[in-house]
Amino acid sequence: MFPEYRSLISKLKQDNAHFSKVFEEHNAIDHEILRLEKDPITSNINEIDLLKRKKLKLKDELYIMLKQAETTTE
Repeated sequence: MFPEYRSLISKLKQDNAHFSKVFEEHNAIDHEILRLEKDPITSNINEIDLLKRKKLKLKDELYIMLKQAETTTE
């Protein structure tokens, strides 16, 4: 996710508790989606869709924080 911001992500994960929390939550949801998609018998498509929407919202939030941090470090 956002390979062009790899170094800034590392810095923000160390320096910004909120960024780190959102980043970890995004990754946890990503892993949960993958787990649910691997087992189509027990997975619920509505639950997966809900998780994907939440993941996208977190990704948008992360991107906004990255752009703000980028402009303050220039």
